[in-house]
Amino acid sequence: MDSGTIRIGEESVENVPVEKRDIGMMFQNYALFPNMTVADNVGFGLRVRRVGAAEERRRIGEALDLVQLGQHGDRTPHQLSGGQRQRVALARAIVTNPRVLLLDEPLSALDKALRVDMQFELKRIQREIGITTIFVTHDQEEALTLSDKIGILKDGKMVQAGPPREVYNNPADLFAAEFLGEANIVTGIAGDGADIRAPDAAASGAILAVRPENITISKDEPQADAISKCQALLERRVFAGAMATCILQSNGKTIKVISRDQDIPQDIAEGDKLWLNWPVEKTLLVPE
Repeated sequence: MDSGTIRIGEESVENVPVEKRDIGMMFQNYALFPNMTVADNVGFGLRVRRVGAAEERRRIGEALDLVQLGQHGDRTPHQLSGGQRQRVALARAIVTNPRVLLLDEPLSALDKALRVDMQFELKRIQREIGITTIFVTHDQEEALTLSDKIGILKDGKMVQAGPPREVYNNPADLFAAEFLGEANIVTGIAGDGADIRAPDAAASGAILAVRPENITISKDEPQADAISKCQALLERRVFAGAMATCILQSNGKTIKVISRDQDIPQDIAEGDKLWLNWPVEKTLLVPE
């Protein structure tokens, strides 16, 4: 698609000069001015808009307090950590009270622990200021954590959009199922007591899949009702603290299981033939 309109509220803005669109932008690399102090970086957009000096100081102070950098206004970017620079960039984006805030993968340069902390901080700040925010990310967990509504794009087209829980639990197609989280394809697994069930009769023509976190591993065949089950060979088990990941093979299909380590039998070994089971309602029906 190479045509259309861009509207903010009821206003078409594609022919409005960039500086007059009232949009806040936070870049992936922060794009801070290295020769300016933190306060001057944050206030740049206000000076362009010719805001009075007293009002500028007040709004800079409020923005820095919001991102918990109220005491860092006289520092320069090179004196800050990566997380602090990210907060400065966010303060600069919101200080003008824009109608829309655009965030271009703003957490990708941070290490994992700081990235997780900043996800919660961003959500807090966004809720507090109440600005409509479009957040671009390739990190599925980040998308689920931060969003009220997720849109999955493929080749420039919207594959699916909706609340995070709805999109995760009811993917529109295989791309959506595998892109947002992980999905084990279990269609065609048969033999050795396999019993793969779908939630309803509408399964005909659909691909059957199950999320890794919904599968239970056991040494003995499960006897519970309303479950799907199959046998699989354990290829490897990866310990990661409280959680563990198991990679198994069943009828030529690779199946990944993610579970609390304590919920996996401790006496299993690579090469063991194990039983996998999950509630029938956790089987995803993915349209072809």
